[in-house]
Amino acid sequence: MAEQLRLMAVHAHPDDESSKGAATMAKYVAEGVDVLVVTATGGERGSVLNPKMDRPDVWANIGDIRRAEMDAARAILGVEQAWLGFVDSGLPEGDPLPPLPEGCFALQDVDVAAAPLVRLMRQFRPHVVTTYDEEGGYPHPDHIMTHKITVAAFDAAGDPDRHPELGEPWQPLKLYYDVGFSRAKIMSLHEAVLAAGLESPYGEWMKRWDERPDKGARITTRVECADYFPVRDDALRAHATQIDPDGFWFQVPMELQKRAWPTEDFQLARSLVDSPLPESDLFAGVREACRAH
Repeated sequence: MAEQLRLMAVHAHPDDESSKGAATMAKYVAEGVDVLVVTATGGERGSVLNPKMDRPDVWANIGDIRRAEMDAARAILGVEQAWLGFVDSGLPEGDPLPPLPEGCFALQDVDVAAAPLVRLMRQFRPHVVTTYDEEGGYPHPDHIMTHKITVAAFDAAGDPDRHPELGEPWQPLKLYYDVGFSRAKIMSLHEAVLAAGLESPYGEWMKRWDERPDKGARITTRVECADYFPVRDDALRAHATQIDPDGFWFQVPMELQKRAWPTEDFQLARSLVDSPLPESDLFAGVREACRAH
Protein backbone atom coordinates (compact mmCIF):
# COMPACT_ATOMS: atom_id res chain seq x y z
CA MET A 1 0.00 0.00 0.00
CA ALA A 2 1.37 3.43 -0.99
CA GLU A 3 2.45 5.76 1.79
CA GLN A 4 0.14 8.70 2.58
CA LEU A 5 1.48 11.77 0.76
CA ARG A 6 1.90 14.96 2.80
CA LEU A 7 2.38 18.58 1.75
CA MET A 8 3.39 21.48 4.04
CA ALA A 9 2.92 25.10 2.90
CA VAL A 10 4.73 27.69 5.05
CA HIS A 11 3.31 31.23 4.98
CA ALA A 12 3.90 34.52 6.76
CA HIS A 13 0.38 35.75 7.55
CA PRO A 14 -3.22 34.54 7.54
CA ASP A 15 -4.50 35.13 3.95
CA ASP A 16 -1.16 34.32 2.28
CA GLU A 17 -2.17 30.67 2.00
CA SER A 18 -5.29 31.65 0.06
CA SER A 19 -3.51 33.90 -2.45
CA LYS A 20 -0.44 31.72 -3.11
CA GLY A 21 -0.83 28.11 -4.15
CA ALA A 22 -4.34 27.72 -2.73
CA ALA A 23 -5.85 25.99 -5.76
CA THR A 24 -2.92 23.56 -5.80
CA MET A 25 -3.52 22.71 -2.15
CA ALA A 26 -7.25 22.22 -2.75
CA LYS A 27 -6.50 19.93 -5.70
CA TYR A 28 -4.16 17.77 -3.64
CA VAL A 29 -6.65 17.63 -0.75
CA ALA A 30 -9.27 16.37 -3.22
CA GLU A 31 -6.80 13.69 -4.34
CA GLY A 32 -6.32 12.48 -0.76
CA VAL A 33 -3.06 14.25 0.13
CA ASP A 34 -2.67 15.52 3.71
CA VAL A 35 -1.96 19.26 3.56
CA LEU A 36 -0.76 21.40 6.47
CA VAL A 37 -0.59 25.19 6.25
CA VAL A 38 1.89 26.72 8.69
CA THR A 39 1.28 30.40 9.50
CA ALA A 40 4.24 32.20 11.04
CA THR A 41 2.47 35.26 12.48
CA GLY A 42 -1.00 36.31 13.54
CA GLY A 43 -1.17 39.14 11.01
CA GLU A 44 -1.71 41.60 13.85
CA ARG A 45 -0.13 44.53 11.99
CA GLY A 46 -1.83 43.91 8.66
CA SER A 47 -3.87 46.63 6.99
CA VAL A 48 -7.65 46.43 6.72
CA LEU A 49 -7.97 46.44 2.93
CA ASN A 50 -11.73 45.88 2.71
CA PRO A 51 -13.52 49.25 3.14
CA LYS A 52 -16.56 47.50 4.64
CA MET A 53 -14.37 46.16 7.45
CA ASP A 54 -12.50 49.39 8.21
CA ARG A 55 -14.28 49.99 11.52
CA PRO A 56 -13.14 50.68 15.10
CA ASP A 57 -14.55 47.38 16.38
CA VAL A 58 -12.54 45.47 13.77
CA TRP A 59 -9.31 47.30 14.54
CA ALA A 60 -9.85 46.72 18.28
CA ASN A 61 -10.02 42.95 17.75
CA ILE A 62 -7.85 42.49 14.66
CA GLY A 63 -5.80 39.60 16.05
CA ASP A 64 -8.83 37.50 17.00
CA ILE A 65 -10.64 38.37 13.78
CA ARG A 66 -7.72 37.31 11.62
CA ARG A 67 -7.51 33.99 13.48
CA ALA A 68 -11.21 33.41 12.85
CA GLU A 69 -10.75 34.29 9.17
CA MET A 70 -7.89 31.81 8.96
CA ASP A 71 -10.06 29.10 10.45
CA ALA A 72 -12.79 29.78 7.88
CA ALA A 73 -10.29 29.71 5.00
CA ARG A 74 -8.74 26.50 6.35
CA ALA A 75 -12.12 24.79 6.31
CA ILE A 76 -12.83 25.93 2.75
CA LEU A 77 -9.49 24.63 1.49
CA GLY A 78 -9.83 21.40 3.46
CA VAL A 79 -6.36 21.72 4.98
CA GLU A 80 -4.95 21.46 8.47
CA GLN A 81 -3.35 24.60 9.90
CA ALA A 82 -0.81 25.44 12.61
CA TRP A 83 0.50 28.72 14.04
CA LEU A 84 4.16 29.34 14.80
CA GLY A 85 3.16 32.12 17.20
CA PHE A 86 5.36 35.00 16.04
CA VAL A 87 4.25 38.64 15.96
CA ASP A 88 3.64 40.35 12.61
CA SER A 89 6.44 42.78 11.71
CA GLY A 90 4.24 45.09 9.63
CA LEU A 91 5.31 46.54 6.28
CA PRO A 92 7.53 49.56 6.95
CA GLU A 93 6.93 52.56 4.72
CA GLY A 94 8.76 55.84 4.24
CA ASP A 95 12.20 57.10 3.27
CA PRO A 96 14.20 56.26 5.24
CA LEU A 97 12.30 53.18 6.38
CA PRO A 98 11.47 53.16 10.10
CA PRO A 99 12.96 50.41 12.27
CA LEU A 100 10.96 47.22 12.67
CA PRO A 101 8.98 46.83 15.92
CA GLU A 102 10.86 45.25 18.80
CA GLY A 103 10.17 41.55 19.21
CA CYS A 104 8.61 41.10 15.78
CA PHE A 105 9.08 38.00 13.62
CA ALA A 106 11.56 39.51 11.16
CA LEU A 107 13.98 40.42 13.96
CA GLN A 108 14.23 36.90 15.40
CA ASP A 109 17.37 34.80 15.14
CA VAL A 110 16.80 32.52 12.15
CA ASP A 111 17.85 29.28 13.84
CA VAL A 112 15.78 30.04 16.93
CA ALA A 113 12.74 30.98 14.83
CA ALA A 114 13.14 27.85 12.70
CA ALA A 115 12.97 25.54 15.75
CA PRO A 116 9.15 25.40 16.05
CA LEU A 117 8.99 24.71 12.31
CA VAL A 118 11.51 21.87 12.70
CA ARG A 119 9.24 20.43 15.40
CA LEU A 120 6.22 20.64 13.08
CA MET A 121 8.12 19.04 10.19
CA ARG A 122 9.09 16.14 12.43
CA GLN A 123 5.52 15.76 13.66
CA PHE A 124 3.72 16.13 10.32
CA ARG A 125 6.47 14.49 8.22
CA PRO A 126 5.88 16.30 4.93
CA HIS A 127 7.29 14.91 1.71
CA VAL A 128 7.01 18.30 -0.01
CA VAL A 129 7.37 21.81 1.44
CA THR A 130 6.40 25.06 -0.28
CA THR A 131 7.22 28.64 0.68
CA TYR A 132 8.52 31.91 -0.84
CA ASP A 133 11.77 32.63 -2.64
CA GLU A 134 14.67 34.59 -1.13
CA GLU A 135 12.89 37.88 -1.90
CA GLY A 136 9.77 36.72 -0.09
CA GLY A 137 7.80 36.74 -3.33
CA TYR A 138 7.67 40.44 -2.63
CA PRO A 139 9.91 42.21 -0.14
CA HIS A 140 7.80 42.12 3.00
CA PRO A 141 10.13 41.46 5.97
CA ASP A 142 7.91 38.63 7.23
CA HIS A 143 7.90 36.92 3.85
CA ILE A 144 11.69 37.10 3.63
CA MET A 145 11.97 35.72 7.16
CA THR A 146 9.52 32.93 6.29
CA HIS A 147 11.81 31.94 3.43
CA LYS A 148 14.82 31.91 5.74
CA ILE A 149 13.28 29.76 8.47
CA THR A 150 11.75 27.32 5.97
CA VAL A 151 15.09 26.70 4.27
CA ALA A 152 16.75 26.35 7.68
CA ALA A 153 14.09 23.92 8.92
CA PHE A 154 14.18 21.89 5.68
CA ASP A 155 17.90 21.34 6.28
CA ALA A 156 17.66 20.74 10.04
CA ALA A 157 14.58 18.51 10.27
CA GLY A 158 16.34 15.44 8.91
CA ASP A 159 19.57 15.90 10.86
CA PRO A 160 19.63 13.79 14.04
CA ASP A 161 22.38 15.99 15.49
CA ARG A 162 20.28 19.14 15.30
CA HIS A 163 17.50 19.83 17.82
CA PRO A 164 17.25 16.24 19.13
CA GLU A 165 14.75 17.56 21.67
CA LEU A 166 12.28 18.40 18.86
CA GLY A 167 11.38 14.86 17.86
CA GLU A 168 12.52 12.07 15.56
CA PRO A 169 14.34 13.34 12.45
CA TRP A 170 12.36 13.61 9.22
CA GLN A 171 13.79 14.77 5.91
CA PRO A 172 11.33 16.36 3.45
CA LEU A 173 12.18 15.35 -0.11
CA LYS A 174 11.37 18.51 -2.10
CA LEU A 175 11.29 22.25 -1.46
CA TYR A 176 9.42 24.64 -3.76
CA TYR A 177 9.09 28.40 -4.04
CA ASP A 178 5.76 29.82 -5.17
CA VAL A 179 5.97 31.87 -8.39
CA GLY A 180 2.71 33.77 -8.21
CA PHE A 181 3.17 36.15 -11.10
CA SER A 182 5.26 35.94 -14.24
CA ARG A 183 5.22 38.33 -17.17
CA ALA A 184 3.76 35.61 -19.41
CA LYS A 185 0.91 34.96 -16.96
CA ILE A 186 -0.03 38.63 -16.60
CA MET A 187 0.22 39.16 -20.37
CA SER A 188 -1.98 36.12 -21.00
CA LEU A 189 -4.67 37.28 -18.55
CA HIS A 190 -4.46 40.89 -19.81
CA GLU A 191 -4.91 39.86 -23.45
CA ALA A 192 -7.72 37.43 -22.64
CA VAL A 193 -9.68 40.16 -20.85
CA LEU A 194 -9.18 42.64 -23.70
CA ALA A 195 -10.17 40.01 -26.28
CA ALA A 196 -13.43 39.53 -24.37
CA GLY A 197 -14.15 43.26 -24.73
CA LEU A 198 -13.59 43.97 -21.04
CA GLU A 199 -11.35 46.43 -19.24
CA SER A 200 -8.18 44.79 -17.98
CA PRO A 201 -7.17 45.31 -14.34
CA TYR A 202 -3.58 44.64 -15.42
CA GLY A 203 -3.05 47.74 -17.57
CA GLU A 204 -0.92 49.53 -14.98
CA TRP A 205 1.04 46.36 -14.26
CA MET A 206 1.91 46.04 -17.92
CA LYS A 207 3.20 49.62 -18.02
CA ARG A 208 5.36 49.12 -14.94
CA TRP A 209 6.60 45.64 -15.71
CA ASP A 210 10.14 46.79 -16.54
CA GLU A 211 10.43 48.04 -12.94
CA ARG A 212 10.03 44.55 -11.50
CA PRO A 213 12.00 41.37 -12.23
CA ASP A 214 10.28 38.70 -14.27
CA LYS A 215 10.52 35.37 -12.43
CA GLY A 216 8.98 33.36 -15.27
CA ALA A 217 12.33 31.77 -16.12
CA ARG A 218 12.45 30.26 -12.63
CA ILE A 219 9.30 28.18 -13.13
CA THR A 220 10.04 24.46 -13.15
CA THR A 221 6.63 23.10 -12.20
CA ARG A 222 3.13 23.98 -13.41
CA VAL A 223 0.25 22.35 -11.55
CA GLU A 224 -3.04 22.18 -13.48
CA CYS A 225 -5.61 23.31 -10.91
CA ALA A 226 -8.12 25.57 -12.71
CA ASP A 227 -11.05 23.52 -11.40
CA TYR A 228 -10.07 24.70 -7.91
CA PHE A 229 -9.80 28.43 -8.67
CA PRO A 230 -13.33 28.96 -7.26
CA VAL A 231 -12.24 27.25 -4.01
CA ARG A 232 -9.21 29.56 -3.90
CA ASP A 233 -11.44 32.61 -4.34
CA ASP A 234 -13.85 31.46 -1.63
CA ALA A 235 -10.90 31.02 0.74
CA LEU A 236 -9.62 34.47 -0.18
CA ARG A 237 -13.00 36.04 0.54
CA ALA A 238 -12.97 34.38 3.97
CA HIS A 239 -10.15 36.81 4.85
CA ALA A 240 -12.63 39.65 4.88
CA THR A 241 -10.35 42.21 6.53
CA GLN A 242 -7.68 41.68 3.87
CA ILE A 243 -9.68 41.03 0.70
CA ASP A 244 -12.24 43.36 -0.84
CA PRO A 245 -14.79 41.08 -2.57
CA ASP A 246 -15.38 43.87 -5.10
CA GLY A 247 -11.67 44.49 -5.57
CA PHE A 248 -8.82 43.79 -7.94
CA TRP A 249 -8.50 40.03 -7.40
CA PHE A 250 -11.99 39.27 -8.65
CA GLN A 251 -12.17 41.47 -11.77
CA VAL A 252 -11.21 38.79 -14.30
CA PRO A 253 -14.14 36.44 -15.03
CA MET A 254 -13.50 32.93 -13.75
CA GLU A 255 -13.88 31.21 -17.12
CA LEU A 256 -11.29 33.56 -18.63
CA GLN A 257 -8.86 32.80 -15.81
CA LYS A 258 -9.30 29.07 -16.29
CA ARG A 259 -8.67 29.30 -20.03
CA ALA A 260 -5.87 31.87 -20.06
CA TRP A 261 -3.68 30.40 -17.30
CA PRO A 262 -4.96 27.14 -15.79
CA THR A 263 -1.93 26.42 -13.62
CA GLU A 264 -0.24 27.57 -10.44
CA ASP A 265 3.48 27.78 -10.88
CA PHE A 266 6.45 26.87 -8.71
CA GLN A 267 10.24 26.77 -8.69
CA LEU A 268 11.82 23.53 -7.52
CA ALA A 269 14.53 24.79 -5.16
CA ARG A 270 15.71 21.54 -3.55
CA SER A 271 15.09 17.89 -4.39
CA LEU A 272 16.33 14.63 -2.93
CA VAL A 273 14.49 12.52 -5.51
CA ASP A 274 14.78 12.09 -9.26
CA SER A 275 12.20 14.34 -10.93
CA PRO A 276 13.05 15.46 -14.49
CA LEU A 277 12.09 19.04 -15.33
CA PRO A 278 9.71 20.52 -16.26
CA GLU A 279 7.15 18.97 -13.92
CA SER A 280 3.38 19.04 -13.59
CA ASP A 281 3.21 17.53 -10.09
CA LEU A 282 4.81 18.67 -6.81
CA PHE A 283 5.07 14.98 -5.91
CA ALA A 284 6.91 13.96 -9.09
CA GLY A 285 9.61 11.53 -7.97
CA VAL A 286 8.14 11.43 -4.47
CA ARG A 287 5.35 9.04 -5.44
CA GLU A 288 7.90 6.62 -6.88
CA ALA A 289 10.19 6.95 -3.85
CA CYS A 290 7.30 6.23 -1.47
CA ARG A 291 6.26 3.16 -3.47
CA ALA A 292 9.84 1.90 -3.48
CA HIS A 293 9.79 1.81 0.32
